[in-house]
Amino acid sequence: MQFFIEIVISGILSGLMYSLVALGFVLIFKASGVFNFAQGAMVYAAALAVVGLMGYGIPMWLSIIGAFLYMVLIGMGAERFVLGKLVNQPGITLFMATIGLSYFLEGLSSILFGNEIRSIDLGIVDEPIQAIMDATGLGISKFDLFASGIIIVLVILLSLFFQFTKLGRALRAVADDHQAALSLGISLEHIWTVVWIIAGFVALVAGLLWGSRNGVQYALSLTALKALPVLILGGFTSVPGAIVGGIIIGVSEKLAEIYIPPVLQDAFGGNYGGIEGWFPYIFALLFLLVRPEGLFGEKHIDRV
Repeated sequence: MQFFIEIVISGILSGLMYSLVALGFVLIFKASGVFNFAQGAMVYAAALAVVGLMGYGIPMWLSIIGAFLYMVLIGMGAERFVLGKLVNQPGITLFMATIGLSYFLEGLSSILFGNEIRSIDLGIVDEPIQAIMDATGLGISKFDLFASGIIIVLVILLSLFFQFTKLGRALRAVADDHQAALSLGISLEHIWTVVWIIAGFVALVAGLLWGSRNGVQYALSLTALKALPVLILGGFTSVPGAIVGGIIIGVSEKLAEIYIPPVLQDAFGGNYGGIEGWFPYIFALLFLLVRPEGLFGEKHIDRV
């Protein structure tokens, strides 16, 4: 039973890391209806900016500020020169534009900061917390707990921002109805720029955490793929859905990794390692057949 609890806790903590990437997708899709395929590239670009600036001898805290300013420029440029030029175009056109933006960001960041594999040291060791292990026998990683705390605080701050600030209410108005927001004098261009900047900040936090764990390398740009099952489960427009979906995917992935291979080996023989790599997508596909809009998404009804 203790082993099972440890797997579930590990899955929850891993799922929160997935949620952080999914959150960037949700923010942009909720405000503009654009599925930003470049979110993974933004995570990579932010992490690369941090280690690149540190490589010039700049302190980490100042490098993080510099990376944030870099993400602000990316957000403003994406809205001004890419998506702002494609207003009222079909969704597939906007989606293809974000794919192009993804490759552009990866190339630009590699030119500016280099593309060799480097690490980010946040000062948090990825090892079990001895006090918890002595009291309960559960091996909970210091880094996982630290990362989860950062993510929870970030979600709370974003929720408070959307709920209680004037700009946050304007963002929610745009998300609910673009035309109604325009009639109230809300500038869509201004709102979308702000959303891209916030998504850039989320990408920076994700880049720091994922880069600290796995190193800053091109594979960081593929974290976008990890967020897809989370979005399918939680819904593309729900911030709480990103968190819940991430936890479900994280826990199911860990349980599948431990318990499914022995069953398959007993039944069919052979080696079934690496199941955690594809199980979340199968799980999300089956869920998609039952509830296409996700747990927190709004059901879409076309009336004829």
